[in-house]
Amino acid sequence: MDEYWTRVVDRELDELLPFLPALALEGPKGVGKTETARRRARTFRALDDPAQQAIASADPAQLLTGVPPVLVDEWQRTPTIWDAVRRAVDNGAAPGSILLTPSSGPRTPPTHSGAGRIVSLRMRPLSLAERRLEQPAVSLANLLAGGGDPIEGETSLTLADYVREIVQSGLPGLRGFTDRALRMQLDSYLQRLIDVDLPEQGHSVRRPDTLRRWLSAYAAATATTASYETIRDAATAGHGDKPSRSTTLPWRDALERQWMVDPVPAWQPTHNRLNRLSQPPKHHLADPALAVRLLGLDADALLDGSEAGPGIPRGGTLLGHLFESLVTLGVRVYAQAAEAQVRHFRQLDGRHEVDLVVERPDGRILALEVKLGASVDDADVRHLIWLKGKLGADMLDAAVIHTGPHAYRRMDGVAVVPAGLLGP
Repeated sequence: MDEYWTRVVDRELDELLPFLPALALEGPKGVGKTETARRRARTFRALDDPAQQAIASADPAQLLTGVPPVLVDEWQRTPTIWDAVRRAVDNGAAPGSILLTPSSGPRTPPTHSGAGRIVSLRMRPLSLAERRLEQPAVSLANLLAGGGDPIEGETSLTLADYVREIVQSGLPGLRGFTDRALRMQLDSYLQRLIDVDLPEQGHSVRRPDTLRRWLSAYAAATATTASYETIRDAATAGHGDKPSRSTTLPWRDALERQWMVDPVPAWQPTHNRLNRLSQPPKHHLADPALAVRLLGLDADALLDGSEAGPGIPRGGTLLGHLFESLVTLGVRVYAQAAEAQVRHFRQLDGRHEVDLVVERPDGRILALEVKLGASVDDADVRHLIWLKGKLGADMLDAAVIHTGPHAYRRMDGVAVVPAGLLGP
């Protein structure tokens, strides 16, 4: 689509560029990095152009000349660009001089991390607020500030609307596609990942069918903490020769470098008030629409309660976990703008768990539960109330994100927020 989708990260860029000489936008292919950066660049260098790539290979610094900001797109094709940018910063490049956008991770990592010179900023697919379904009425930043402000708002979005958004994808270029065309686009996206993107990064995929099954099992494990052995075994059920751990771990690492696998790490509180915590990450793909496509489902199947794909133990329905993934995507976008980190909390015995913990730099948190349902009762907030009792003032606020029509604050202080009304 020709229309530009305004992003939360646009505000971050406007805030940071006047002070940072070099900034790299990172995220999965198709997330909109190049278009967002081009709106700010005055000089554009595209390294998928053979002529520009030849110049970059011969003299990387030459590509950084021009009216700033200079945008170097597809820089991973010539990783020496990274070191050239680092040297330019060391030599006094002015704030807002250089923007870098890769379509994937570099095959050969830069010899220098760029720490202190090049700042990386993550882009993710469109959150619900960025899809302009509703005007957000509840700010995550305000919840994270504490204070227990009044919560109000109403939405006409229904469960069917949220399911449509899970299936539709948050990749901007796919927002105009529906039904068969959308399915073909997502299939092509996944196939290119296996056939082109991973090999370009130096990973020879000798068993593409097995990798595809592994991805399907990972999709089935969305929003769970299933072990990688469980995912591997589910991917190869009925097959005698299971890939070894030494085979599957590089797949996972490579997919993370492509920003396709986007796990939520476990929260480790800064104060020793909690013990026996579980540390595995919660599994998420970059976009829940990719999980739906890997499992061969559509909106009707999800609404019918269909379960598909490899057998992964989970509490609750597959749709509930995909809804949590959709909410998690948005919370991560909003939390980044608030300079906060997103984690999850679970005790080893599973007695208490909280879907999302948004942690400020000072260690204080906002706790969020995600519920596929239009109403919230005492059972839905019991883990939040328990955690508040443990953390006291270090827990700034708590909320249940749900599929109902109303936003309000319960008598116990827990906010109840429809997913479509949550914004940055």
